[in-house]
Amino acid sequence: MEVQFDTKLLFSLVVIGFLGGLVRLYNGLVVKPKRLRSMLRKQGINGPPPTFLLGNIREIKKAQSSVVKTDPANDPPLLHNYAALLFPFFEMWRKEYGQLFVFSLGNTQILNLNQPDMVKEITTCVSLDLGKPSYQQKNLGPLLGQGILTSNGALWSHQRKILAPELYMEKIKGMVNLITESTITLINSWKSIIETNSGMADIKIDEGLRSFSADVISRACFGSNYSRGEKIFLKLRDLQKTMSKKGLAIGIPGMRYFPTKSNRESWALEKEIRNLILEVVKERQEAAYEKDLLQMILEGAKNSNLSREAMDRFIVDNCKNIYLAGFETTAVSATWCLMLLAVNQEWQDRVRAEVLEICGGGMPDSDMIPKMKLLNMVIHETLRLYSPVTVVSREAFKDMKFGNINVPKGVNIWTMVLQLHTDPEIWGSDSYKFKPERFANGIAGACKYPFLYMPFGVGPRVCLGQNLAMVELKILIALLLSNFSFSISPKYIHSPTLRLVIEPEHGVNLLVKKL
Repeated sequence: MEVQFDTKLLFSLVVIGFLGGLVRLYNGLVVKPKRLRSMLRKQGINGPPPTFLLGNIREIKKAQSSVVKTDPANDPPLLHNYAALLFPFFEMWRKEYGQLFVFSLGNTQILNLNQPDMVKEITTCVSLDLGKPSYQQKNLGPLLGQGILTSNGALWSHQRKILAPELYMEKIKGMVNLITESTITLINSWKSIIETNSGMADIKIDEGLRSFSADVISRACFGSNYSRGEKIFLKLRDLQKTMSKKGLAIGIPGMRYFPTKSNRESWALEKEIRNLILEVVKERQEAAYEKDLLQMILEGAKNSNLSREAMDRFIVDNCKNIYLAGFETTAVSATWCLMLLAVNQEWQDRVRAEVLEICGGGMPDSDMIPKMKLLNMVIHETLRLYSPVTVVSREAFKDMKFGNINVPKGVNIWTMVLQLHTDPEIWGSDSYKFKPERFANGIAGACKYPFLYMPFGVGPRVCLGQNLAMVELKILIALLLSNFSFSISPKYIHSPTLRLVIEPEHGVNLLVKKL
């Protein structure tokens, strides 16, 4: 009887546990999303009706598949309205539901909010009740780092202390020679190609620019271990490609747990990257002191009260963050910048003349960089049209209010940077044109609402790598224009695509001529 009783008790507990799990699952997948949308609907905020589990993913994919892509035979466009090609569903929903609407990625409820006053309020909010979305932490953590995305603010605060602006800028000033050396390596590589092609060569520039960026950031972050650093960043690039294949599937509940091909690849790469970084850390701790970003991270982590596990995660996550800011962003932005200068020869000539006047045909130093006003305008205009950040996303971890909108706990807020960067009401009727002169009086004089220019994010959570990226871009473009002229190759196909950042899907081919 006792054995029978225990068996019945165990069976009852299993049944209760199973039913409890079903109730929680039903609440998470059905009840909670309906409740959140109902709370928004009562405030007059509507949107496309979601389907079970998928939300509006099918509708998004249908809109994307119906887009007519640019004919490869056409010249590069003079109007850069590619947001309509990448996000056609937003335009469709804005026409039907207005500027403020809600949609779903799986069971994640997203409030699309682009009104200037509320955008300013959201992007300048310092409360930890508004943070990086949980779905990003769960699905993009392998690439961006769980610590960087954490909602409790602990690791984020440590990161801000370690890479404080004054310390970071001091480190960047000391990197000018390093950046220059890496640029010269790239220049010599292209000169070698050109010499074998009678003075002009058709070069896919993004490949060389990635090598340059990998060299700079590896030396800056890992010092004497830079060769290992390059290997780590190449693995991170592979991880980025793998994760971009998941696309909208990241919104489907539980998809990150299924052993799909892309999930298995990302799990293996994440483990390999973590082990590679911690191996370098171990070697560094046993070797001599070096002045590099890794040393700054290690010292900050050592002085914190983090547990060993949290410390390792923090170190790994910061190296991942530096990769995205210092490697990926710089390489892609430089690619778009040279493409735009190749299309706009007048601006290429003007910037080249400025660089030669300031540098006198020599190498730029930290004092010369701020004097390159025209180059600064060109880079800002490139980052406006082809921003590294496409969407600023936040999640409300408590009920919050922005403007006259009550945002329930659990709702995500999306601010579409691409739309804000090309909105004619903000930038004028020529908002889709390459027009660097709009930045002649700085960002404040370029548009109606300066806080809506956010290529690296904005406010207290602005990307810490933006200063490094800007210095890299200025030195790189200045030296390249001093040595080469660029024009568009017949092979070039203008096709921006989204892989966490906006990249040229087929690369950028330019005709490069030695000066």
